[in-house]
Amino acid sequence: MSKCEQCIVREFSALKALNKDELIRMADCKTSYVVKKGETIFDEGDLLNGIYCIKDGICKLSKLSDNGKDQIVKLVKKGELLGQRSLISEESTNLSAVAVEDMQVCFIPKQEILKFFNENNQFSLNMMKSVCGDLKDADDGMVNLAQKTVKQRLAETLLKLESDFGTFEDGSLKIQLSREEIAGMIGTATESCIRLLSEFNKEGWISLQGKKISIIHKKELQRMI
Repeated sequence: MSKCEQCIVREFSALKALNKDELIRMADCKTSYVVKKGETIFDEGDLLNGIYCIKDGICKLSKLSDNGKDQIVKLVKKGELLGQRSLISEESTNLSAVAVEDMQVCFIPKQEILKFFNENNQFSLNMMKSVCGDLKDADDGMVNLAQKTVKQRLAETLLKLESDFGTFEDGSLKIQLSREEIAGMIGTATESCIRLLSEFNKEGWISLQGKKISIIHKKELQRMI
């Protein structure tokens, strides 16, 4: 993998505030590796000794409910960081991180990150903004669960997946999630998710081909929300 000062993805996270010398220091202590689809980066309750920078790929942050359902809180993509809240609060993780597709990640030790906090005010500010953004997303998620119907949440999720991850040339969403994973994102049973997707398909709002989902009438989904 490339050196940190040559890595474009750092421009999408708090790491963009680091100067050349700090990036060289980080490159000397980081660990780079590949995470295969379905593999766990960390489990709920783990104590992290650093943060992860996503160089490529997507993972899901999820929480296991009392009834064994996997509630997906967020999808984390290329350029984002994992574990910053736990590192700052010095608490164990409250979510699990699992690769949705093959990933390249870099692990940066806690000791080095804390040095950046002490030496680089802009880095500290960027990290705080990132954590605050996550809290805002969590607030919005709770409001959606309380105030929107499952059908509205599904429509909103499909539009967000298209907006955040894009589409292939055939119009299908680039990120391909299982029906169970989509159900975990909108907070419903897998069977309900399958039934609603079929309903959207029959209405002509979306097209289904196996795991592939294409949005046909975006305005209809937006109107529903």
